[in-house]
Amino acid sequence: MPEDIEHVKQALRADLRQRRHMLSPIQQEHAEESLTEQLWNLVDATGATSISCYLSTTLEPGTRTFVNQAIERGLRVLLPSTRADGLLDWVVATVDGDETDGPLGVPEPVGELLGPIAVDEVDLLLIPAAAVDESGMRLGWGRGYFDKTIGSMQKCPPVYAVIFDSELLDEVPAEPHDQPVSGVVTPTRIVTFAAH
Repeated sequence: MPEDIEHVKQALRADLRQRRHMLSPIQQEHAEESLTEQLWNLVDATGATSISCYLSTTLEPGTRTFVNQAIERGLRVLLPSTRADGLLDWVVATVDGDETDGPLGVPEPVGELLGPIAVDEVDLLLIPAAAVDESGMRLGWGRGYFDKTIGSMQKCPPVYAVIFDSELLDEVPAEPHDQPVSGVVTPTRIVTFAAH
């Protein structure tokens, strides 16, 4: 029953959110340093020159150091901005660029909106997640923005979810609209799943 799956998802998200709340600022800082290194390993392995990423919240594995470094090294970085219709617009990132709180309290870039199809041009998508399972199924935070984006792309590049190590689980609850990812990046490793 879809209603039952949604309850299971909500309970799992609450548990994962609580675990993230328990990380100290020092643990978060170390995680961001290590994650930045792993993200560079992934970029080097894929040869990506244009990527999408996102501005991490205080509870997420930190992406901001990586985003700034990527821009400084000449990569084109697109950051998402939410729309009322459930799709994502995209903004070209700038080093320490201006940002605002989006409608969901998530940081979003300020800049020229390129439209939802701008992401079709990137070589690699880096997206947030609450958890991912060993088959590559991703549990998001329940808003569906990234599932819609991935599901609507004409030619989808590799998609890697950014999570903490403990958030790679044996199984996560999934519904038909949920989209799998190509792999995960954590502060200690990169895991690529078998093709779907």
